[in-house]
Amino acid sequence: MIKPLKQSIKSLSANPVRTVLTTLGIVIGIATVIMVFSAGAGFRSLIDKELDSWGTNTLFIETRVPPTTKNRANNAMSADFSRAASAVTITTFKMRDLESVKKLGNVNNSYGIAVGSAVASYRDSAKNVIYYGQSAERFGIDKHTLAEGRFFTPAEDSGASQVVILGSKIAEDLFGQDEPIGKLLRIGNLNFQVIGVYDVQGSFGGGGAGADDLLYIPLVTAQKKLLGVDYITVGIVELKDASLADQTAEEIKIIMRENHNISNPDKDDFTVTTMAQAMDTFNTIFGGITALLISIAGISLIVGGVGIMNIMYVIVTERTSEVGLKKALGAKNADILNEFLIESVLVTVLGGLIGIVLGALLSWLVYFAAVSNGLSWVFNVPFYAIVIAVSVSGAIGITFGVLPAKNASKLDPIEALRYE
Repeated sequence: MIKPLKQSIKSLSANPVRTVLTTLGIVIGIATVIMVFSAGAGFRSLIDKELDSWGTNTLFIETRVPPTTKNRANNAMSADFSRAASAVTITTFKMRDLESVKKLGNVNNSYGIAVGSAVASYRDSAKNVIYYGQSAERFGIDKHTLAEGRFFTPAEDSGASQVVILGSKIAEDLFGQDEPIGKLLRIGNLNFQVIGVYDVQGSFGGGGAGADDLLYIPLVTAQKKLLGVDYITVGIVELKDASLADQTAEEIKIIMRENHNISNPDKDDFTVTTMAQAMDTFNTIFGGITALLISIAGISLIVGGVGIMNIMYVIVTERTSEVGLKKALGAKNADILNEFLIESVLVTVLGGLIGIVLGALLSWLVYFAAVSNGLSWVFNVPFYAIVIAVSVSGAIGITFGVLPAKNASKLDPIEALRYE
């Protein structure tokens, strides 16, 4: 086995350019596999931190457009787009719903959120922002901390006080080097006093904005002074026992239907989502994306394997006389088969190793870009990904190298010696 291995290494090193080009498809495929697994580990860490910030013992109540309302809205949309947009606004979710939910035995606390957008300005700096109007109970449930300042109080919430807490990025964008605490920030047509600035959260926010780019104001202030509404769009409920989440979710649905006079569950104008359901949804989406990327990588590996087969046929043709001489000197078919098969496997394993290094490098660049944008990303190339990469590349070498190797081993020594 040592002699065929040395011969294969000598053959590959004799034509390095062809060897590199032969491995290119394998390199790209393996690098993609490594990137997919590494990015998966990083993205999962990001989601885990986001869920931890909400708390694993929480569930979400959100407004939902019932199917019948959707159909009416779609019909209206063909005639009047703006009228259709207003038709699908759900206004039935109120704070009194959350007050009813709080009476359940497994509910510890809850808070409501109303979302809006406006122009925020300080001196010569201005920015279109998304703001969260939220009840003060959030601060006893949410795990995010302030870099400076304080949270607003229940009295400031119920009294519609014009106070605001800034996300870290928007504080930097609007105030720069100025100390924001105590300053007045204009939101829409109103002045708000800055009372706090969040630590860098690096998580997802509503409306496509990162949490660091959001403003947080009292819920009643947002409803009465900015939005002119009395409803909320999201409710966060903290549970005493997370293991009873599904049961509590069903109890919440019953309460919501009673409050909204809904008898048919198909006409619910809300959804209740537990953390487990949110994670299941994430796993389904992430699994689909991973499968798609792995399929693309698989195509690249197959193309690379076909390329290796073609090159091996060329190599067999080039070394026909050499094969004839070896067989004339006593080499057996198995010896010739092993030599070319080892050469094919070496090419693919070499491509696999280069792909692992390239994939790790690209994964690190993704990690660096994510961290630079404030995301809680981890750099991790799972060991099982390396094992899979090496195994797959070796299997491709055997699968696509065995036919050329067989052809070489079956050459007639006399005919091979005559070949030029």
